[in-house]
Amino acid sequence: MTERSSIEGYAIVSTDGMIADRNRQMPDGLKIDADVRHFNDGLDRAALIVHGRHSHEQQAVSDRRRRLVVTRAIPALGRHPSIPNAWQWNPAGLSFAKAREAIGILDGMVAVTGGAQVFGLFLDIGFDAFHLSRAGKVAIPGGRPVFPQVPGQTPEQVLSSYGMVAGPPRVLDAQADATLVIWHGPGSLRRR
Repeated sequence: MTERSSIEGYAIVSTDGMIADRNRQMPDGLKIDADVRHFNDGLDRAALIVHGRHSHEQQAVSDRRRRLVVTRAIPALGRHPSIPNAWQWNPAGLSFAKAREAIGILDGMVAVTGGAQVFGLFLDIGFDAFHLSRAGKVAIPGGRPVFPQVPGQTPEQVLSSYGMVAGPPRVLDAQADATLVIWHGPGSLRRR
């Protein structure tokens, strides 16, 4: 990747580190307007969005955004059969760098939007930033975690174990006890 490229993750989690309930549905308590605005601003800046087959932001402009949908259903890379501007990508068959090269998106920000396995994959590839929002009044026992290591570790412990450093916390919504911390990867700290 070039200096004009970055990989940024976006997630809002419950107090127990979950991004969805056991049925892969995002509870209303995680839908906080200020976080939605921050998320949308990030996606609007992205040259490419990467997510799993159960993640899709479902907005009016969603299908205009270029994306990779992570899957094991194909050997390497191919056009998505039903989502415009999307490719299916199997990381076991093709590296992320080669997938980007194949679809012609070499520069710009890559927004990674989940789920847990996709976030875990990009922890290994390397995030330049991870936008971690927390809804401090919501717990989702038995839900879907943000990272594969959760709930054994907190999301913050996971990010720290990958050498990421927390920026200052920002209050998104005091009434909902919602905060945002942007974590920076080791490479991004050198480029600032």
